[in-house]
Amino acid sequence: MPHATTTKNFRDGSLLIEDGTGTPNAFTVIYEAGDFSISGLVQGQKESTVYLDRGDLGSIRHTNQTFPSGSFSMHMVDLSDGSYATAIDLMLQTGKFVAGGGTPGVSTLGANSEVYTVKLTLTIEGSDHGDDSDHTIVLDDALCSIDASEGDPNSISVSFTCYGSITLT
Repeated sequence: MPHATTTKNFRDGSLLIEDGTGTPNAFTVIYEAGDFSISGLVQGQKESTVYLDRGDLGSIRHTNQTFPSGSFSMHMVDLSDGSYATAIDLMLQTGKFVAGGGTPGVSTLGANSEVYTVKLTLTIEGSDHGDDSDHTIVLDDALCSIDASEGDPNSISVSFTCYGSITLT
């Protein structure tokens, strides 16, 4: 019998975005739809290549690193601001997180990196449901892309690709 016995759903998750400063700038996403998704998780984050021996399976080997991608959405409550933190500003190094601004953002790839990435942590409540602890998906070095849409409500869609380590607990 599995140790965890309660099925988790969208009400059990929370999403934290952090940059790469020593004490990370952080933002917990609010007013989100609860639709976080990730795809492309494979053993060792490596492609598998099949080598044939005259048309039959000879061997399977790991080759190139893979980079899982995913998405989540949130209701639009804010876009950008120079005086307080917003999720979009932290993901795009804009607003308050521009160098010379209030709290400069630093890429999780390092201060001298040309590409700005963040750390995404999805925490799924488990301990309140009888599990030994909460569960997490931690994605290091995630490059985020933002889409905004009008509607009822207005929404922000975030797509990301993870170029760093992935930890599941």
